[in-house]
Amino acid sequence: MTQPLVIAVDGPAASGKGTIAARLAKAYGLPHLDTGLLYRAVGLKVLQDGGSLDDEAAATAAARGLDATGLSDDPRLTTGEAGEAASRVAGFPGVRGALLDLQQAFAAQAGGAVLDGRDIGTVIAPDAPAKLFVTATPEVRATRRWKQLTARGIDISFEEMLADIQRRDERDAGRGAAPMVQAADAVLLDTTDMGIEAAFDAARRIVEAARAKQDL
Repeated sequence: MTQPLVIAVDGPAASGKGTIAARLAKAYGLPHLDTGLLYRAVGLKVLQDGGSLDDEAAATAAARGLDATGLSDDPRLTTGEAGEAASRVAGFPGVRGALLDLQQAFAAQAGGAVLDGRDIGTVIAPDAPAKLFVTATPEVRATRRWKQLTARGIDISFEEMLADIQRRDERDAGRGAAPMVQAADAVLLDTTDMGIEAAFDAARRIVEAARAKQDL
């Protein structure tokens, strides 16, 4: 029986991991889950209900009641506010526990799947045959995100964007529950000096090498 092709793509904000994961999913005909959208949805739900992002009970309740359908079509989840909210609530063990089964079930689909996030290769799918850790310098990542947001008419300075990226990096890497770390068997892909085509080509070569090793 052929082993499912599960591709775990981890990395910090604006590293390019989401775009790479989506391209890989299309190339291999696999379903794709941007797990960051789950945490963004939870954070926004807390705010919409008038709660505090420091309230783990409220965030956990929002995670348990989350409807994951259609998240990729919700433009509210692409805002800076949603990203900040996600980084805040993602540190709560209750939230991560509530979303764990959903993510692992997605990864366990018969034909395989592509998931991107912060802890896919370490927690969600530790046995994934193909693992990538996508990163870039904070300055490059801040420039990418700043261009995205200003193109949408959002007024934010580059300095504010860089500070936000650095703050989220520190929070994601330092949290007690499933911190963002590169899995020991993940291949590092630094996209600092790469355009999307070069980054995708490098990512695909990493996946192909993993498939050859696993005979997938």
